[in-house]
Amino acid sequence: MSLSSSLQSRLATPLKVGSLKLNSRVLQSPLSGVTDLVFRRLVRRYAPDSMMYTEMVNATGLHHVKTLPKLMEVDPDEKPISIQLFDCRPDFLAEAAQMAVQEGADTVDINMGCPVNKITKNGGGSSLLRQPEIAAAIVRSVVKAVKVPVTVKTRIGWTDQEINILEFARRMEDAGAQMITVHGRTRAQGYNGLARWEWIGRVKEVLTIPVIANGDIFSVEAAVKCLEQTGADGVMCSRGTMGYPFLVGEIDHFLRTGQLKPSPSVVERLRCAQDHLQALWEYKGDRGIRQARKHMTWYAKGFPGAAELRGQLCLIETVEQGLALIDQAIEQLSQHSDQGPYSQGAIDSQLVAL
Repeated sequence: MSLSSSLQSRLATPLKVGSLKLNSRVLQSPLSGVTDLVFRRLVRRYAPDSMMYTEMVNATGLHHVKTLPKLMEVDPDEKPISIQLFDCRPDFLAEAAQMAVQEGADTVDINMGCPVNKITKNGGGSSLLRQPEIAAAIVRSVVKAVKVPVTVKTRIGWTDQEINILEFARRMEDAGAQMITVHGRTRAQGYNGLARWEWIGRVKEVLTIPVIANGDIFSVEAAVKCLEQTGADGVMCSRGTMGYPFLVGEIDHFLRTGQLKPSPSVVERLRCAQDHLQALWEYKGDRGIRQARKHMTWYAKGFPGAAELRGQLCLIETVEQGLALIDQAIEQLSQHSDQGPYSQGAIDSQLVAL
């Protein structure tokens, strides 16, 4: 695998998002229940220049609280950082955007792509694809309220019969959005089927603002293929980073150097899982342990005994219990013969195959 000369040339300069300059064209997607401060720190360990996003924040909820929610908390040193908001009320979103900037957001991102029923039934997320007038009013209101760039994340349409991303994206640009991220699926698809990158390419052809490609970016190879096919200005990694916070850095390294970064060994992945667990405990206490269960099971894949370990990790009650289980798994891996079918090379091959 190699970078074409045209792609190298296109990616050679920093990405300009309004007044903001990004030194990486690989972004970590906002993921509900995942991209908290702890997770972002892990991703940034391997991708220091990449844009990170908070979990999406309900603007209506912010309107009625005196203390900002923990999921909106950002580290003063984590730059660049975007706070993602969702709602269908332009005035509430403008107010929430001002709070986001006060918290340190370098951009404010408006979620217009979430497919979850509890979001769409209240007029937020991807339901705004069916209400482009309201979506445009939201962008105009937020742009007027803050001085940082305002961006949009969306999908290609509501259903296969309602793919309206080209007109929708034009409206967002006209309303003042300074970057758009397009997930190449409809709302009806959820996360099923393949992302239709061809629509992202069509969006790129009709806009002047940066277009970021999202959907099915699970590897360096997929990121390069997507960039080549779509002409997008960058890629955003989503589910591929769950249990694998190395991905954003691996893609960024390849786009910068044309060289593949060595993948982490299984043991390195499991040590990262321990760091993740310990940090969630320190940051959130018992709630962090409950949230850590899903993260730990995502890490436990692609090696002998992984299924058993997943079953144990999804039931942990304490940080000590989780750390001990992972230590035990690492010890068992180290006991396998370097020459046998469970050698580190064979184990890593299994992991790559997944």
